[in-house]
Amino acid sequence: MRYIVEVHGTRHDVDVSPDGVRYDGELVATSLTDVPGSPIRQISINDTVHSIIARRGASRGMYTLLLNGQRLEVEALDERTRAIRDLTAASNTSTGPAPLVAPMPGMIVRVSVVPGDAVIAGQGLIVMEAMKMENELRSAVAGTVTVVRVTPGTAVQKGAILVELS
Repeated sequence: MRYIVEVHGTRHDVDVSPDGVRYDGELVATSLTDVPGSPIRQISINDTVHSIIARRGASRGMYTLLLNGQRLEVEALDERTRAIRDLTAASNTSTGPAPLVAPMPGMIVRVSVVPGDAVIAGQGLIVMEAMKMENELRSAVAGTVTVVRVTPGTAVQKGAILVELS
Protein backbone atom coordinates (compact mmCIF):
# COMPACT_ATOMS: atom_id res chain seq x y z
CA MET A 1 0.00 0.00 0.00
CA ARG A 2 1.25 3.45 -0.88
CA TYR A 3 1.27 6.20 1.75
CA ILE A 4 1.97 9.91 1.52
CA VAL A 5 3.89 10.95 4.64
CA GLU A 6 4.49 14.61 5.47
CA VAL A 7 7.11 15.64 8.03
CA HIS A 8 8.01 19.31 8.61
CA GLY A 9 6.18 20.25 5.39
CA THR A 10 8.11 17.79 3.22
CA ARG A 11 6.18 15.03 1.44
CA HIS A 12 7.57 11.52 1.15
CA ASP A 13 6.22 8.49 -0.71
CA VAL A 14 6.24 5.28 1.32
CA ASP A 15 5.23 2.07 -0.43
CA VAL A 16 4.75 -1.01 1.78
CA SER A 17 4.49 -4.31 -0.09
CA PRO A 18 5.42 -7.97 0.40
CA ASP A 19 8.69 -7.12 -1.39
CA GLY A 20 9.65 -4.59 1.28
CA VAL A 21 9.41 -0.89 2.02
CA ARG A 22 10.30 1.82 -0.48
CA TYR A 23 10.94 5.33 0.85
CA ASP A 24 10.87 7.95 -1.93
CA GLY A 25 11.50 5.12 -4.40
CA GLU A 26 14.49 3.63 -2.57
CA LEU A 27 14.20 0.12 -1.10
CA VAL A 28 15.01 0.22 2.63
CA ALA A 29 15.48 -2.68 5.03
CA THR A 30 13.07 -2.23 7.94
CA SER A 31 11.81 -4.07 11.00
CA LEU A 32 9.65 -3.05 13.95
CA THR A 33 9.89 -4.63 17.41
CA ASP A 34 7.75 -3.96 20.50
CA VAL A 35 9.53 -3.41 23.80
CA PRO A 36 7.55 -5.59 26.27
CA GLY A 37 5.71 -3.62 28.97
CA SER A 38 6.47 -0.29 27.31
CA PRO A 39 4.95 2.02 24.68
CA ILE A 40 8.40 2.14 23.07
CA ARG A 41 9.09 0.32 19.83
CA GLN A 42 12.42 -0.29 18.20
CA ILE A 43 12.47 0.43 14.46
CA SER A 44 15.42 -0.69 12.39
CA ILE A 45 16.01 1.17 9.12
CA ASN A 46 18.96 -0.01 7.03
CA ASP A 47 20.62 -1.54 10.14
CA THR A 48 20.25 1.65 12.23
CA VAL A 49 18.00 1.15 15.28
CA HIS A 50 15.76 3.96 16.55
CA SER A 51 13.48 4.18 19.59
CA ILE A 52 10.00 5.44 18.78
CA ILE A 53 6.75 6.16 20.59
CA ALA A 54 3.74 6.95 18.39
CA ARG A 55 0.44 8.56 19.43
CA ARG A 56 -2.55 9.24 17.19
CA GLY A 57 -3.29 12.92 16.68
CA ALA A 58 -6.64 14.71 16.82
CA SER A 59 -7.41 14.27 13.13
CA ARG A 60 -7.25 11.34 10.74
CA GLY A 61 -3.72 10.50 9.64
CA MET A 62 -2.02 12.78 12.17
CA TYR A 63 0.51 11.31 14.59
CA THR A 64 2.86 12.64 17.23
CA LEU A 65 6.11 10.70 17.28
CA LEU A 66 8.88 10.73 19.81
CA LEU A 67 11.82 9.49 17.71
CA ASN A 68 15.09 9.12 19.62
CA GLY A 69 13.83 11.80 22.01
CA GLN A 70 12.83 14.27 19.26
CA ARG A 71 9.14 15.18 18.95
CA LEU A 72 7.73 15.10 15.39
CA GLU A 73 4.27 15.90 14.05
CA VAL A 74 3.63 13.57 11.12
CA GLU A 75 0.77 13.13 8.69
CA ALA A 76 0.52 9.68 7.10
CA LEU A 77 -2.39 8.99 4.75
CA ASP A 78 -2.92 6.25 2.23
CA GLU A 79 -2.92 7.44 -1.37
CA ARG A 80 -6.73 7.30 -1.79
CA THR A 81 -7.53 9.18 1.43
CA ARG A 82 -4.96 11.86 0.58
CA ALA A 83 -6.47 12.29 -2.93
CA ILE A 84 -9.95 12.71 -1.47
CA ARG A 85 -8.69 15.27 1.04
CA ASP A 86 -6.75 17.18 -1.62
CA LEU A 87 -9.79 17.29 -3.92
CA THR A 88 -11.96 18.56 -1.09
CA ALA A 89 -9.38 21.22 -0.17
CA ALA A 90 -9.05 22.31 -3.81
CA SER A 91 -12.80 22.84 -4.12
CA ASN A 92 -12.70 24.92 -0.94
CA THR A 93 -10.58 27.59 -2.67
CA SER A 94 -13.08 28.25 -5.45
CA THR A 95 -15.59 31.07 -5.46
CA GLY A 96 -19.25 30.77 -6.33
CA PRO A 97 -21.14 27.48 -6.27
CA ALA A 98 -19.12 24.63 -4.77
CA PRO A 99 -20.10 21.32 -6.35
CA LEU A 100 -19.30 18.04 -4.64
CA VAL A 101 -17.59 15.82 -7.23
CA ALA A 102 -16.80 12.11 -7.24
CA PRO A 103 -13.10 11.69 -6.37
CA MET A 104 -13.05 8.28 -8.10
CA PRO A 105 -15.41 5.92 -9.94
CA GLY A 106 -17.92 4.20 -7.66
CA MET A 107 -21.50 3.51 -6.62
CA ILE A 108 -23.66 5.87 -4.57
CA VAL A 109 -24.79 4.14 -1.36
CA ARG A 110 -26.55 6.96 0.51
CA VAL A 111 -27.58 10.57 -0.11
CA SER A 112 -28.00 12.54 3.13
CA VAL A 113 -29.29 15.86 1.72
CA VAL A 114 -32.07 17.26 -0.46
CA PRO A 115 -32.33 20.56 -2.33
CA GLY A 116 -32.89 23.42 0.10
CA ASP A 117 -30.90 21.85 2.96
CA ALA A 118 -28.41 24.14 4.69
CA VAL A 119 -25.04 22.44 5.16
CA ILE A 120 -21.90 23.31 7.09
CA ALA A 121 -18.31 22.77 6.00
CA GLY A 122 -17.30 19.21 6.77
CA GLN A 123 -20.86 17.84 6.80
CA GLY A 124 -21.33 14.43 5.17
CA LEU A 125 -23.46 14.67 2.02
CA ILE A 126 -22.96 11.40 0.13
CA VAL A 127 -21.71 7.91 0.96
CA MET A 128 -20.03 6.30 -2.03
CA GLU A 129 -18.62 2.80 -2.42
CA ALA A 130 -15.34 2.59 -4.31
CA MET A 131 -12.73 -0.16 -4.29
CA LYS A 132 -14.97 -2.20 -1.91
CA MET A 133 -14.88 0.55 0.74
CA GLU A 134 -17.51 3.09 1.74
CA ASN A 135 -16.31 6.70 1.64
CA GLU A 136 -18.24 9.60 3.14
CA LEU A 137 -17.96 12.65 0.91
CA ARG A 138 -18.20 15.90 2.85
CA SER A 139 -18.95 19.47 1.92
CA ALA A 140 -15.87 21.66 1.67
CA VAL A 141 -17.90 24.81 2.36
CA ALA A 142 -21.04 25.95 4.13
CA GLY A 143 -23.98 26.66 1.86
CA THR A 144 -27.38 25.54 0.62
CA VAL A 145 -27.97 22.45 -1.49
CA THR A 146 -29.35 23.55 -4.86
CA VAL A 147 -29.24 20.28 -6.84
CA VAL A 148 -28.71 16.61 -5.98
CA ARG A 149 -27.75 14.78 -9.19
CA VAL A 150 -27.57 11.20 -7.87
CA THR A 151 -29.63 8.63 -5.99
CA PRO A 152 -28.56 5.46 -4.15
CA GLY A 153 -27.51 2.84 -6.68
CA THR A 154 -26.20 5.37 -9.22
CA ALA A 155 -22.82 4.43 -10.75
CA VAL A 156 -20.60 7.50 -11.20
CA GLN A 157 -17.29 8.25 -12.87
CA LYS A 158 -14.42 10.26 -11.39
CA GLY A 159 -15.19 13.98 -11.60
CA ALA A 160 -18.98 13.56 -11.87
CA ILE A 161 -20.88 16.35 -10.10
CA LEU A 162 -22.93 14.78 -7.31
CA VAL A 163 -24.32 17.76 -5.37
CA GLU A 164 -24.37 21.47 -6.19
CA LEU A 165 -24.24 24.11 -3.45
CA SER A 166 -24.73 27.84 -3.48
